[in-house]
Amino acid sequence: MIRIAFFAEILFEEYDGAARTMFQIINRIDKERFTFFFIYGTGPEKIEGHESLRVPTLNTGLNADYSISLPTLVKGHIKQRLDAFQPDVIHIATPSLLGFFALRYARTRRISTISLYHTNFLSYIPYYFRKVPTLIKPVQRWMTTAIRRFYNNCDVVYVPSPTMQRKLEGLGVEKEKMTLWQRGIDLKLFHPTKRDENYIRAITGNDKPNILFASRLVWEKNVHTLMELYKRLQQSGLPHNFIVAGDGVAGEEMKRQMPKAIFLGTLTHDELSKLYASSDIFVFPSISETYGNVVVEAMASGLPCVIADGGGSADLIRHGQTGYKCPPRSADDFLIYIRMLLSDPTLHGFIRDNGLAYVQKLDWTNLVNRYFEEVTQLGLQSGKNMVWAAS
Repeated sequence: MIRIAFFAEILFEEYDGAARTMFQIINRIDKERFTFFFIYGTGPEKIEGHESLRVPTLNTGLNADYSISLPTLVKGHIKQRLDAFQPDVIHIATPSLLGFFALRYARTRRISTISLYHTNFLSYIPYYFRKVPTLIKPVQRWMTTAIRRFYNNCDVVYVPSPTMQRKLEGLGVEKEKMTLWQRGIDLKLFHPTKRDENYIRAITGNDKPNILFASRLVWEKNVHTLMELYKRLQQSGLPHNFIVAGDGVAGEEMKRQMPKAIFLGTLTHDELSKLYASSDIFVFPSISETYGNVVVEAMASGLPCVIADGGGSADLIRHGQTGYKCPPRSADDFLIYIRMLLSDPTLHGFIRDNGLAYVQKLDWTNLVNRYFEEVTQLGLQSGKNMVWAAS
């Protein structure tokens, strides 16, 4: 039996793509082979069926949707619980205060560590500090040092895209530590057969083409460009509905700037799968993604994508084949490709079919099995280290 202590800031399954990725692992745990202990900040009282410990959190004021864990306030209790659990492997989701606490614990006990690179924190800084721009470069330098130190002290780092791997290498993270581990997709949940004309007509009240954006509504998703695209579309005279799914701190301003857009708030996965399949084009201007789960979900639903050429999402699209990529700040380029797709049903079908073919290889079961094989090997290695340390 391999024992894994799993540290994460947020463990609400529907919170974001990173959380949904973690739950792809959590929901496939074989309790005959693995025992998990979850230590986290924001989340339910406990992770059902597993030993759990929720630690105190504090909202920094930078993002109302996000709080950081404060393990120092209960460090004695955490260490006591960990020592009693006796982990073979420590999984660390992010290089946060909780993440560094877990890493220090692992180093002192000679326990192997694995991390999944979920969040491109450096790309968030210009948005969080946009009101005090003099702090942007100092904070970026400090965070670069912290990221390099954190990941270079892990044993294995799963990276979701080649772009993110190159970015981490550029920050000084050792290439040997990293292994490409793309995200998967539930191809039964996200599927073109979910298309429902009555469902989408009930939302829009008409039969115009539907342009969809789905994500958390936060500034780091480059929603400024989205709002500019909305204005361009309004001026273009192109018949359409602009639909926004999601919620977040930028939501109120977006509603003010996009008065004729249809805001649906946060949707369940079942609702979202129907919305994807019933829409006509997916737009995604974010360049802060390490991967871009929503882009894959859209493609699996038969929805052609027009996205920003930046971040991990860009690796998912072959321009002109499986979708289109635009300069991140150019609403005009987004508009060009939206026009092309809506005016040419043959092109729309070509992009749709190529996107569908691409996502067929992204099977969650195979990816998660690789993870469990990795932690098994790490656990066996930790056992050797523990024996050596005690001798």
